[in-house]
Amino acid sequence: MLRFLRILVTALTATMLGGLIILIYLFVTRFPQPTPVLALPDSIALPGGTSATAFTRGPDWLAVVVGNEILIFDSTGQTLRQRIAIGE
Repeated sequence: MLRFLRILVTALTATMLGGLIILIYLFVTRFPQPTPVLALPDSIALPGGTSATAFTRGPDWLAVVVGNEILIFDSTGQTLRQRIAIGE
């Protein structure tokens, strides 16, 4: 009976080690690669006397919240594409 118990413990140990190796392999191969960081412009041409309160970026545009407006710029931050008024 003791020999049977020793075989079971050895089999359980081998199974646990195999499972651990499989889990480590899956973690390493399934995690996504880091996404590339989008480049930001050095400066954004805001209208005079304004300061930004929020900023976001799209694939080819930049949005800056200034007071009660959202200003949409091109990806360089120099050409204003659109002004959107935010209601109070």
